[in-house]
Amino acid sequence: MTSEREKRNASQVSPSESWVDEAWRRALEKTLTNAKRIGAGFPHASEGGRYGLAEPEWWTAGFWPGMLGLLYSGSGEEELARLAGECEERLDSVLDGFVRLDHDLGFMWTLTSVASYKRSGSEASRIRALKAANYLAGRFNLKGGFLRAWNPWHEGDRNTGLAIIDCCMNVSLLFWASRTSGDPRYAHVAEAHMDTVVKHFVRADGSVYHVVLFDPITGERQEALGGQGYAPESAWSRGTAWALYGLTLAYHHTGKADYLEAAQRVANFFLSRLPDDLIPAWDFRAPLELQELRDSSAGACAASGLLLLADKGGEEDGHVYRRMGERLLQALDERCGSWNDAQEEGLLKHGTSHYPEQRNLDVPLIYGDYFFVEGLARLKGIGPIPWE
Repeated sequence: MTSEREKRNASQVSPSESWVDEAWRRALEKTLTNAKRIGAGFPHASEGGRYGLAEPEWWTAGFWPGMLGLLYSGSGEEELARLAGECEERLDSVLDGFVRLDHDLGFMWTLTSVASYKRSGSEASRIRALKAANYLAGRFNLKGGFLRAWNPWHEGDRNTGLAIIDCCMNVSLLFWASRTSGDPRYAHVAEAHMDTVVKHFVRADGSVYHVVLFDPITGERQEALGGQGYAPESAWSRGTAWALYGLTLAYHHTGKADYLEAAQRVANFFLSRLPDDLIPAWDFRAPLELQELRDSSAGACAASGLLLLADKGGEEDGHVYRRMGERLLQALDERCGSWNDAQEEGLLKHGTSHYPEQRNLDVPLIYGDYFFVEGLARLKGIGPIPWE
């Protein structure tokens, strides 16, 4: 159940329809401008006002075309659809090349091929997404009930027993594959992984672990690792958002009560840790002096997840989650939006990618931009939303 503090926060006035329309217009205009330079590239983090373009195999490759697709659905700007299609085609070399594929197949092909298939019924997109789903299901560790994270990218890496909270979002590709193909095996894998998330990643207070190490032979849980959070027992905010949204999606796809209860627990923890300005710290349990560093991408992801969660529980809690999702998006727009900075390509400032490695701190991140646009699309009733 939601706390009294959360109910008080939610009782404040939510964004008006005119605000949402204006925010959408600003995001569309800035993206159309950015598209002239970025084209069918793969932006990741903004440096000095310009998005650096990553290689197609990088895990964020789906977010730019995913955002283009959503903005196209809400505007009819054909150039956005054309560029999203080119990005999808560029990913063929990664999908067919195989060796660079890891657990993030869901992020990459849900936001490109699944989204394209839902918009247009493209058979080529359907086949791409099913191939990606097969590769993702092939990463399943039967003994441990988890999708293995990463590959041995460096000599000596031993990571066959690693699982991460991010995969809460990746499994939507598997649920889609079961519905589309009529084969329940994909959903079986997805549910088994999410059962493991509920059992081994979500703490009693709703905070979550980022990385959990299992014995890859026996499947036994060995330990939790810090990952991109401050410490193993801390609470990395974007990981919390992945869990909030991913568990809600798992409930959406299955109707399994355990997922809804866990999603609400995580949502309540996330909301209870927000500062007065609503922009989350990069880690909710980092030392106070480090919590001044925020992560707008965590807020954007959580906001879209909250808007979906609002439709899944009881009326009272649903009202709270919807209001807080709206208020998060408005706070991001007002405090992180780059609308008055023509020299900045990113839509949202103040993202934190990887604090432990000191990479991309206090900068726009393409996944923050994507989830901000997705949240606005939810408020405006624009779809399809690829994860669903």
